[in-house]
Amino acid sequence: MEEDVQLILDETKDSMLKGLRHLDDELRKVRAGKASPDMLQGITVEYYGAPTPINQVASVKLLDARTIVIVPFERKIIGDIERSIFQSNIGITPQNDGENIRLSIPPMTEERRRELVKQAKNYGEQTKIVIRNARKDGNEMVKDAVKEGLSEDIGKDAEESIQTLTNEYITKVDKILAEKEQEIMTI
Repeated sequence: MEEDVQLILDETKDSMLKGLRHLDDELRKVRAGKASPDMLQGITVEYYGAPTPINQVASVKLLDARTIVIVPFERKIIGDIERSIFQSNIGITPQNDGENIRLSIPPMTEERRRELVKQAKNYGEQTKIVIRNARKDGNEMVKDAVKEGLSEDIGKDAEESIQTLTNEYITKVDKILAEKEQEIMTI
């Protein structure tokens, strides 16, 4: 029976960890005034009839702290890449010189920084909801196990362990958000 409890705890922890990984992925896309190839993550280009990530049809390099250069592997798709970036609504206008595309990251205003902090906090809140849902699911599995014959003391201990995990992961989310806010607000 105790291995069932450990299985429930592992599954709950795994669900919480997935939420944390998703938060990391989302926050990587939030630009903090510095150029980063991660800003282009999730943007696809129509390439031979299939949506393909930009980094698979072009070389993405940092020229300096505020400039990204995209060099397509095939010159004929440069217009498609430019259009995809423009339509992605990342707030940067691509500059096409016929051979490559430059993305110049403008300095952010105080208002834009506050919007990005708000966006990051929203991602954090969504992650906390995922963590709390994992806690709820874990607790329900423990209660079901108690109904099937698990002792109530072990069930209570398991619920306490799940709550400890929840607190631990919510603290991690808060720490990640504080670091991201610091990064965004630093000029």
